[in-house]
Amino acid sequence: MNNNMLPTISIICPVYNEEKYIVNCIESIISCDYPTALMEILFVDGMSRDSTRKIILKYIEKHPFIQLIDNQNKTVPFALNKGIAVAKGEIIIRIDAHASYPSDYFSILVKNLLKLNADNVGAVCKTEVLNKNKKTLAIKNVLSHPLGVGNSYFRTGISKTMEVDTVPFGCWKKEIFEKYGTFNTKLTRNQDIEFNKRIKKGGGKIFLIPDTYSVYYARENWKDLFNNNYQNGKWNILTVYYTSQFSSLSIRHFIPLCFILSLLIPLILSFINLNFIYLTVLSLVAYLLLIAFGSIKIAFKKRLHFLSLVYTFMVIHFSYGLGSLIGLLQIPFLKKQ
Repeated sequence: MNNNMLPTISIICPVYNEEKYIVNCIESIISCDYPTALMEILFVDGMSRDSTRKIILKYIEKHPFIQLIDNQNKTVPFALNKGIAVAKGEIIIRIDAHASYPSDYFSILVKNLLKLNADNVGAVCKTEVLNKNKKTLAIKNVLSHPLGVGNSYFRTGISKTMEVDTVPFGCWKKEIFEKYGTFNTKLTRNQDIEFNKRIKKGGGKIFLIPDTYSVYYARENWKDLFNNNYQNGKWNILTVYYTSQFSSLSIRHFIPLCFILSLLIPLILSFINLNFIYLTVLSLVAYLLLIAFGSIKIAFKKRLHFLSLVYTFMVIHFSYGLGSLIGLLQIPFLKKQ
């Protein structure tokens, strides 16, 4: 496809306090092979309190196709909707500031969107860390392993184009938002998953392609990893509440909650009959054996620290499940509001 046939694109990136990652992100975008005359980059900032805005403004001085838009509402769905409202491109691509992109990323997404006549196209998201040590490498590998992220193909990788339920980020023709609406502003998280479910419910096609990829930079300590996954787990439940349908998410999103309940419910029942405690012990032992076996395989294959892998699996699973449990307990209070 020559430049005369290429559509115009609007790249929307929600940002908030991303000074650690924003330079890598911007440098990868401006190094892309898509003609700058046909693109605009919209950084929609939730009023960052670090140097994120200052960094973006410096790039704007040299690259007029970059814009900075204020997002007083702060959250991602508001940022995306603000970007969509002002976007001039025929095609809209959502990206994340925590990531970087190879030079062919945008051109390949656009090519496949048009070739497949798709409603949304996305690529595999490879997990990486800025600083490499035994802890961060454990985090990186757990976040790319089926035992850590389930059957999330965009994290574990694919070898051929697949029709899927959701993709990371996204690439759409602008008219898609006229057909299916914009992002649900009630959903601080999972707004992309819910939007993709809306597309699928309406008969739309979503494809994950292997031809390119993005590089997502993971949290590099267990505290931040716990907090992030806790919020993800909590917003799984709140997404179901706000959308009034379980179909807005997939079964894998609720497995950590089921695991936490398998520990807590027998533990509570043991106050009535002590024998119930054995169910909690059985569930915990089975879980520990599972992640120990998985950690041994990864440790030997990639020469990583076994205990760091075990602990990372536990941080991800327990935080996610606990977040879902807290979200469940919050629902009665949300109904009162």
